[in-house]
Amino acid sequence: MTQFMTLSVRGLTLSALALALAACQSLRGPEPEVQTQIPAAFIATAETATASIATQGYQDFFADARLKQVIALALENNRDLRTAALNIEKAQQQYRITRNGQLPTVGASASVTRQDNASAPNPYTTYNVGVGVTAYELDLWGRVANLKDAALDSYFATQSAKDATQVALIGQVAQAWTTIAFAEQNLQLSEQTLKAQEESYKLNKRRFDVGIDSEVPVRQAQISVETAKGDVANYKTQIQQAQNALNLLVGQPVTADVLPTAKVQKITNQQVLGSGLPSELLNQRPDVQAAEYQLRAAGANIGAAKARLFPTISLSGSAGLASRDLSDLFKSGAFAWSVGPSLDVPIFDWGTRKANIKISETDQKIALANYEKSIQVAFKEINDVLATRAHIDERVAAQTRLVEATNTTYKLSQARFKAGIDSYLTVLDAQRNSYTAEKGLLALQHANINSQIELYKTLGGGVKAETASVE
Repeated sequence: MTQFMTLSVRGLTLSALALALAACQSLRGPEPEVQTQIPAAFIATAETATASIATQGYQDFFADARLKQVIALALENNRDLRTAALNIEKAQQQYRITRNGQLPTVGASASVTRQDNASAPNPYTTYNVGVGVTAYELDLWGRVANLKDAALDSYFATQSAKDATQVALIGQVAQAWTTIAFAEQNLQLSEQTLKAQEESYKLNKRRFDVGIDSEVPVRQAQISVETAKGDVANYKTQIQQAQNALNLLVGQPVTADVLPTAKVQKITNQQVLGSGLPSELLNQRPDVQAAEYQLRAAGANIGAAKARLFPTISLSGSAGLASRDLSDLFKSGAFAWSVGPSLDVPIFDWGTRKANIKISETDQKIALANYEKSIQVAFKEINDVLATRAHIDERVAAQTRLVEATNTTYKLSQARFKAGIDSYLTVLDAQRNSYTAEKGLLALQHANINSQIELYKTLGGGVKAETASVE
């Protein structure tokens, strides 16, 4: 009899597993079709045809050792990245809890019961020890399995979200670091301009004092001096604000020994900043991967919600020893066991279960829209950077020639003024054009450096520290 019951239970278990596997496939349904309506290719540049720089670790991509030290500090201390890492731990434990729902819960128990009432003339005590299975659900319709899949996909999405945070952080740190460098360059330029303006003011003051010129050139020179002083103060403020921003990103004050000391000539040793193939982008961008995992989790939740429309069968049981005498508890004949299945059949719940299915389906549509948008945003960001990089070298070259021309004009106008040929107004105009051209060149050089960082970031570079070796 015992052998027959064992075989029956084993057969019931195998049948339940087969039904559960079939139900998981049927209740979840197919994945929705993704319609991104994105460009078929990146904006054509000389850099798009080569391998993507996103495959490089940030330690290999960036050239300056001080910048790499600052990035390492940020990865260790940034609070947003810490939060992302803690979210991963939370999702991991949530997945573990959900996965455990597929396994029976086993617990040990011991009890002593004393019974004494009017109907029983002889009171007695019962002793029990044993182990038991509490409400183990037979996952016939895949509800628990789908919940486990949803938790696993949510965990993967959280991991990808952390990677996306790291990619963004590395890009922001690099750009904040270069902002300090170019703010320092603008400060030096404004201080040089202030010095030149003060010398011009002194020259015009002497010419006015001896009666060569009127007071007008003196006041014009004074205006230029005060304007230059304002620019000096402005760039000092910008430097401090850039340092504050970098400190926030790093999560602690950044020491002066790792800050830039000169203009950043290059941010990477790479000669060509390849973008790779558009099809590779979905595997490189962690934010796109996170949206894909969230879409999968939403599909699993639909399967779990549909499974609630069907009966739920749970098993509970126990096996142990029972005796009225404590001395006989562990003797032969004290063994006792029990099995108790329970059935939950949905009959009428005012449409609650069907409403939950609709909610899950709507969540899937939202996740699909978010996934499609993440892909569209990724292509938009990359094409924006490539559009900048397509002509940045031409713009820098043209601005460099403009600086040379304005500087020459400034020198010639000074010579003509000192010779008494032109008025000081010509000198002021030439100086203003030269100063503006110099600032414009610094801005374009900064934009060139930033575009290289932005391309690396938008392609998904920065997840790895070192470039994987290829054997």
